[in-house]
Amino acid sequence: MEYRYIGKSGLRVTPICLGTMTFGSFTDKKESFKIMDKAYDFGINFFDTAELYPVPPKAEYAGDTEEIIGEWLKDKPRDSIIIASKVAGAANGWFVPPIRHGLTAIDRFHITKALDGTLKRLKTDYIDLYQVHWPDMSVPIEETLYVLDEFVKAGKIRYIGTSNDSAYGLTKANEVARFKNLARFESIQNNFSMLNRRFLDELAMVCQKEDISLLPYSPLAGGVLSGKYNQKEFPKNARFTHYKESENPRLRAQAERFANKRSLELTQKYIQIANEYSVNIATLAIAWSMQFDFVASTIIGATTNEQLDILFDALNFKISDELNQKLDKAHQEILYPMG
Repeated sequence: MEYRYIGKSGLRVTPICLGTMTFGSFTDKKESFKIMDKAYDFGINFFDTAELYPVPPKAEYAGDTEEIIGEWLKDKPRDSIIIASKVAGAANGWFVPPIRHGLTAIDRFHITKALDGTLKRLKTDYIDLYQVHWPDMSVPIEETLYVLDEFVKAGKIRYIGTSNDSAYGLTKANEVARFKNLARFESIQNNFSMLNRRFLDELAMVCQKEDISLLPYSPLAGGVLSGKYNQKEFPKNARFTHYKESENPRLRAQAERFANKRSLELTQKYIQIANEYSVNIATLAIAWSMQFDFVASTIIGATTNEQLDILFDALNFKISDELNQKLDKAHQEILYPMG
């Protein structure tokens, strides 16, 4: 198994990270254990979660994912697994989290409450990588970094990262950290896939120049790049089928962003290219994400353990220059289908 370092940290991780956001909602505890067992036995040492999981976020089961992982983790050597988790972003952001009465902020109180809860649910005394789930536009980044730095010094967190952030936000945070001699963000976890290449516009250069690692999430574009939505009707139990029919306008907007006409047209082009090279489209999508020098580990998700085989195949599939050119050409024909 190949290993890569996250940023300038000592975190040595596998190129694939197991995402867990469906554990406790779309995936029950028994199947979640099977998925984690299979990944661990395969050699995957990096697992990502969040205090807000599972999805879609609901007050009645927020934190269930961490509890499932904590129960599974208790009979494993703790230092054999790199655990990443996240503190929910600010309620003034892209949506109001259904925890702490919808008043979340990335300040001392909320970071402390979130970390204490995560450690308790995971049944561990430290988190390897603790991330801000999305930025706070009100609390000064200095306060956020001072608090996180204190937890790093206390040994409750090894390293810190950010998520759903911008080139400005990442750069500002790490310049503040450098000036104040605080722990810096070693990673950024953003949406990145063959359907959503926005990271390449600016953030990729920040990561390359500053030795910060991207941990791409949704490399299958929420499952769209599996090809399952490229049929007459959306599959009954699929995420965007549920989101499309939801009363929640935010979830309906997500379904439209990911599984719209243009994204499905581009997916079809990618499927045709994958067929030319006799590779599964999902395998191709993961391999595409893993090939960039600023990527440390690509986060995959599965609702059943059988789905993992195709995703793990990406570890042995190398994308040639010729194949990359064909994929780039297809994208040029339908630019930025997710906006």
